[in-house]
Amino acid sequence: MTNWNDNIITQFHENDGKVGGPFEGAHLLLLTTTGAKTGEARVAPMMYFAEPDGIYVIASKGGSPESPAWYHNLVANPDVTVEQATDHGIETYEATAEPVEREKRDELFAKFATKAPGFAGYQLKTDRVIPVVAIRPKAA
Repeated sequence: MTNWNDNIITQFHENDGKVGGPFEGAHLLLLTTTGAKTGEARVAPMMYFAEPDGIYVIASKGGSPESPAWYHNLVANPDVTVEQATDHGIETYEATAEPVEREKRDELFAKFATKAPGFAGYQLKTDRVIPVVAIRPKAA
């Protein structure tokens, strides 16, 4: 998975936040978390969903039985760095990441799964409730 992620990260940086392949045309960001065990910076590319109250990401890991490492990292340390693809290039900022409570998670997940149906398929593949995470920029 690392080579695949590394290729997306490289494309993201070289093309002002735009990448090809399965993410072509999607809203992407790079989320830098602090490793829960190592304390080292870890970068993960992912789709984001913009809502009036902020942006959200989904910790799907393709519907596998466990959440992705980046999710475990932000639960241990919610301070993150975001590189967000926008219409004007890449916007970088410090933020706080927090899993959404179940009721709001269910509402948001259903909404996002209509925009990106692959997520609904991922939920069907696993017994875990796939988390939705709110990303909130820190005040400057």
